[in-house]
Amino acid sequence: MFSLGELLVLGLTLTLSLSVSLLITVPLSGALVRLRANYNPRALQLDPEGDVHVHTGPIVTSFFGMLRRVYRIEGYSGLYKGLMPNAIATIVMTVFAVAALDSRGLATHTRIDTIDTGFLGAIVSTVLGMLISLPAAILTYRSIVTPYKLPYFGLMYSLRILLTPTERRRPWILYLTPGLLATELMRLLYTMVVLRSLRILLLKDFTPFKFGIYLGFEMLSVAFTCPLEVMATKLAIQRNHATAEYNSVEQEVEDDAIDAHEYAEYSNQEEDVIGLRHEKDPYLGFVDCFKRIVDEEGWQTLYRGWWFTMMAAIASATAAAAQYQGDA
Repeated sequence: MFSLGELLVLGLTLTLSLSVSLLITVPLSGALVRLRANYNPRALQLDPEGDVHVHTGPIVTSFFGMLRRVYRIEGYSGLYKGLMPNAIATIVMTVFAVAALDSRGLATHTRIDTIDTGFLGAIVSTVLGMLISLPAAILTYRSIVTPYKLPYFGLMYSLRILLTPTERRRPWILYLTPGLLATELMRLLYTMVVLRSLRILLLKDFTPFKFGIYLGFEMLSVAFTCPLEVMATKLAIQRNHATAEYNSVEQEVEDDAIDAHEYAEYSNQEEDVIGLRHEKDPYLGFVDCFKRIVDEEGWQTLYRGWWFTMMAAIASATAAAAQYQGDA
């Protein structure tokens, strides 16, 4: 348990860390999300009616190219899209990590590492964390890729833009987004079963040699985890409709029937930052998403921003080693 003084120091430290972290990471994570979400097929496509469709969306294949494109089209406001959902998600996940995992650092909706709890406790806490982080990730990713301007404090206004009428009436349907839960569960199981077991095996009795082996495993894991992250991004921005025939908020029937363009303002009237897959032709699940990404955009698409995932893996391994050394 924390004393009152420790709670105050921890609160001030986390507040300062959160402010600096968001200032630096929101533009970077936003560019990464857009890069991974960008739909860039290699050849002619058939539209949902079976007609030949030539995709004319932007071709951006590099992280820094995407960062420059966001700034050129949407300016600083575009770079900080997703700020509020990122901040709220980080606060909620950090409170959860402090309460459930006895953590003393910031947590995000992308990864929570559990070291000090037993295996069953780690599984339960991480599953609960995932149940919190899944809708947070959906809202964050959608707020980043939306072409509309979103206010920082207009929650209900933003939810009308980001969620379909079906999702607002039945918010639990977010967990049923085709393929998304399976993707996150695979990443969770790999983190909890494989990487956690290796941590306990190699870092409990810490030596530089054992740390080097574990670091190597973390880096090699990018070959498995990066495609899952790319797929999760593409699946999270795929919205759930009452029927497949409607392709946008404007076309989906709802009692109040307010069209998005009647109350929303575009970030740029002339050009979108990225191209998105047609909502009438969604991914149908985990396997379908994987196959269609490879067939339509190439296997390299699954490794967009791989070095970002690599840096996160190195940071995770270093933090784990530091915690085990501190407990020794």
